[in-house]
Amino acid sequence: MSRIATSAWLALALLLTVTGTALAEDDARNPLIAQLTPTATFADSTVPPNGDLNPYGVAIVPHGFSAGGPLHPGDIIVSNFNASSNVQGTGTTIVRVNNGTAPTVFFQGESGLGLTTALGVLRAGYVLVGNLPTDSSGNALRGSLLVIDKHGKLVKQFVNAKLLDGPWNLTVKDEGHHAKVFVSNVLSGTVTRLDLRIAGDGDGDRDDSVILEKETQIASGYAFRTDPSALVVGPTGVALDAERDILYVSSTGDNAIFAVRDASDRTTDAGMGQLVVKDDAHLHGPLGLALAPNGDLISTQGDAVNPDASQPSEIVEFTRSGQFVAQFSVDPAPGSAFGLAIRTIEDGFIFATVDDATNVLDIWVVK
Repeated sequence: MSRIATSAWLALALLLTVTGTALAEDDARNPLIAQLTPTATFADSTVPPNGDLNPYGVAIVPHGFSAGGPLHPGDIIVSNFNASSNVQGTGTTIVRVNNGTAPTVFFQGESGLGLTTALGVLRAGYVLVGNLPTDSSGNALRGSLLVIDKHGKLVKQFVNAKLLDGPWNLTVKDEGHHAKVFVSNVLSGTVTRLDLRIAGDGDGDRDDSVILEKETQIASGYAFRTDPSALVVGPTGVALDAERDILYVSSTGDNAIFAVRDASDRTTDAGMGQLVVKDDAHLHGPLGLALAPNGDLISTQGDAVNPDASQPSEIVEFTRSGQFVAQFSVDPAPGSAFGLAIRTIEDGFIFATVDDATNVLDIWVVK
């Protein structure tokens, strides 16, 4: 697979992004998964110099990201959950992987962090990432949400024993000087909304650059448990339909996808929300989740729940009403799929997903 330099091309493509707008009507009827070729357009290692393994989160740096640091619009970053020892919950790096050569380190944290799939980027110049460390016995600990400036410096850490209990995935509604961050908590089976005020420009020179104004539990009741191979099982992927203000939640343990209405404004807990997808033929422990340009839901399957040897490491597409559309296998080995990210471009889309069995980020450029 090609490993030529891609950063400049992706940066140009992202400048053509129509954020929050669906593709043309004719294109919107095309399933996204069906447009992926058997071989990715680009495939890059996610292993940094310190040997971190098990890539989890994927995020694409948005158009308008604050200039002056190593990240540029169109860059793709990946968080690593394991250290070189391959012990879960010990990875410490976020890497920039779309430069066509070895991945470069954007963030290097202290030992034993365990950076999760909860990875997002704010245009103001900040990267958010969750962490779920493990103790010497391999037990998952509560963790926190880290705020990193555009230079890769840790500037703040949000900790809350109840509302940030194992931040496992997140999605961001970026409003410039304000942002709403939706975080799934794998150790409590809940979803929390963080209302942030952003006063800085990503330089990290002010203690009040990112202010947490409010924390609200907006969903709960999802199955959660420890697991001998997956470490933890609980609510994972969160994807926001900003136009309808609906937050979709993929609950691994329930093997289902739910919808929480009025996600940005609600002040009360909606429980699990409305069941949207319950399909044991195609759901195998849904993990990462994204809203496709055509309005469909794209979900990676982790195989820790309802595994099917004939359908390993699948990416599955459903309509928002729960109808199965298409599927695609990331790797013949089970448990290889996790984080994913999608961005529209003028005449197509960019789709990126990790293969955590091979420690590679696969990138499709579809036009």
